[in-house]
Amino acid sequence: MYELEDRYWWFVGRRTLALGLLRKYSHVATPKTLDLGCGTGVIFGKLKEVADPVGFDFSRLALQYCRKRGLEPIVQADAHHLPVQDNQFDAAICLDVYEHLKDDSQALRETFRALRPGGILVLSVPALMALWGPHDVALHHFRRYTRSLMASRLKAVGFEIERLSYSVFFLFPIVIFIRFLEKRRKGEAKASLPSVPDWMNRALIGLQAFEAKLIESVPLPWGSSVVAVARKPIVEEAK
Repeated sequence: MYELEDRYWWFVGRRTLALGLLRKYSHVATPKTLDLGCGTGVIFGKLKEVADPVGFDFSRLALQYCRKRGLEPIVQADAHHLPVQDNQFDAAICLDVYEHLKDDSQALRETFRALRPGGILVLSVPALMALWGPHDVALHHFRRYTRSLMASRLKAVGFEIERLSYSVFFLFPIVIFIRFLEKRRKGEAKASLPSVPDWMNRALIGLQAFEAKLIESVPLPWGSSVVAVARKPIVEEAK
């Protein structure tokens, strides 16, 4: 991740989408933002340009890579039990984390608790159990999601949904083909990040940037990821 996150099209496209949604839906000019599952820190670094972020990750090794990038503040924490008081953040970004958690509903409740009334959660998760394969096993996933499943999880903890879409829409047929081949391959389960030449990587980054703008306007009907923007209701303030 540390070597690829800066430049590989999938990572670049995912954060372009997430940061665009944050800018569009946040009611705060420079939101205090919880980067939940900050990993090796590329998104955290980009967040510093548009927000006031705090990075949280369960992995001590991931946080070491964040420090290697010179990033602070960062905290080692479990998403099921965040070491923060209620109503502390204007926004939270959580990209491809909830699928790693046995109790994703508890983690969503903790994210909801940490947000101020009116605050938003921008998230992405892998989509469709039909795509389940060695990639998911190698990355220790518990599940893949549909839009309806994520909607029910978010609403159950009190969120109001602002945007809910599939992503990696245009490349979805290629993803299906790759996952099909992976399932037929024997041997140890491995994560799949197919290498591509530089020219193709640049083209895919451009395609994903176009898709990100599209998702800001309309939900897409299929894809290999689910992306959502959910808001903590203002009415919570009166409780």
